[in-house]
Amino acid sequence: MYGYDQNAGAGQQQYGAPPPPPPPQQPASGGYGEQPLYPEPSPPSLADAVRAFTTGSMSAEDFQGIFSTSKVYCPRGDNPGFLALHNTQQPVIPMFTSLKELRRYAGKESKYFVITGAEVLDLLPTGYGFVLDMEGDHRMVFDAKAVEQMVDFAMRRMYG
Repeated sequence: MYGYDQNAGAGQQQYGAPPPPPPPQQPASGGYGEQPLYPEPSPPSLADAVRAFTTGSMSAEDFQGIFSTSKVYCPRGDNPGFLALHNTQQPVIPMFTSLKELRRYAGKESKYFVITGAEVLDLLPTGYGFVLDMEGDHRMVFDAKAVEQMVDFAMRRMYG
């Protein structure tokens, strides 16, 4: 498309090459490396997912998706590995959604390690369950059968 010189004298139109295209517009947020104008919502935290799942407003599949990528805080002893509670119907491993929740249960000076939920499912001994946020308002207990179902779901999701 060709334009004309609008500044030419009255009644005189001078045709010429098209004007150069305008420079590309930068997004309103600025440029490269800055936050987008409308950021993607971040996934719920593990604590939020626990609350949502225990109140029935989140599906098991959605919960497991968040659990598998979230950090889980585990108390530990002097030897490597999980600490288990054996004073329950089945042995369970206490785990926590945050360091604050772990400290509420085990005390300020307690030893701990951090792993992802996916690693929990990979490393948990057969026949053990786990409990999330034992002292929290939304404690969740997963018995050994529930853990097996979570592992099966993760395997189907990963390998089809």
